[in-house]
Amino acid sequence: MQKVGIFYGSDSSNTQGICQKVAKELGGDAQLFDIAKASKEEFMGFSNLILATPTYGLGDLQDDWDSFLETLSEEDFAGKVVAFIGVGDQDTYSDTFCNGVSYLYHKAAKAKRIGQTANEGYYFDSTEALVDGKLVGLLLDEDNQSELSDERIAKWVAQIKGEFV
Repeated sequence: MQKVGIFYGSDSSNTQGICQKVAKELGGDAQLFDIAKASKEEFMGFSNLILATPTYGLGDLQDDWDSFLETLSEEDFAGKVVAFIGVGDQDTYSDTFCNGVSYLYHKAAKAKRIGQTANEGYYFDSTEALVDGKLVGLLLDEDNQSELSDERIAKWVAQIKGEFV
């Protein structure tokens, strides 16, 4: 397996901390990038990507991701293998839980998108991160279900590890 570029946006450090745990689970095969400081060249240098974002406001993409995503086209994802991490609050924002990650998911339509998960154990009302009955990736709620995060991370990393090139 080639190295995995983990690109994250994080204002409160929750998403950053989650990505550090994911990188540790992947072992020496992962490299972390704060999207606020990353270049398009760094991003394009990876065939394997994990894209992580919290959701802000009423379902918005994190600001640094919003700016970076404008520099990418759908074609930039062709030939890449991409997994997704969404972070949100399913209690306070039950009708927009982890919607931010859906922006990344749809932009990467030409990639091989991996890491979809079942939505059992969540209690949101609605999310754009649910496609064809599956969550688009690893969705975590550090505000209400942080005790489940480590187990969910370990299980998800085990799932995606074999799907990277």
